[in-house]
Amino acid sequence: MGMQDKGELRTRPGYTISDMAGEIGGEIGISGWMKVDQHMIDGFAASTGDRQWIHVDVERAARESPFGGAVAHGFLTLALIPVLNDDIAALPEGVEVVINYGLDKLRFLTPVKAGARVRMRSKLLDVQQKTPERFLVKIEQVIEIEGEEKPALIAETLLLYVFAEPQEFRGH
Repeated sequence: MGMQDKGELRTRPGYTISDMAGEIGGEIGISGWMKVDQHMIDGFAASTGDRQWIHVDVERAARESPFGGAVAHGFLTLALIPVLNDDIAALPEGVEVVINYGLDKLRFLTPVKAGARVRMRSKLLDVQQKTPERFLVKIEQVIEIEGEEKPALIAETLLLYVFAEPQEFRGH
């Protein structure tokens, strides 16, 4: 979402919401690689209470899992979208806050094995004006796994961009 240190939004000077709408269908960018290690998986399990053995029992998962070892929770992989998104794109100038509005589609396609590296590829799908200060942005997020043919997940995320001032908007 274009975050900087201390949670400040990173905006692109002179880039407007209309400019963004003109890029619908185009790739926004690709993040850097991020390692999903067992420590991250264990922390997610502790936070959510989802301690299924396929995630947290490394020895048993190595013996019994159809994946040959421990794998990350699907929702952990989904939760990486905001941090991976920070590598990708700056926001239109004037955005005050970005609110997670939900998902239109989500499919978990390939489990992420402990120790694997993932990255995200994003494509702008739509921009809709809700009010003069609020815009609903739909983005396709594909989390890829290094060395795997199929991605970990494909999601259509919905974000509400809230501007401090009304915006002129030339929709698509």
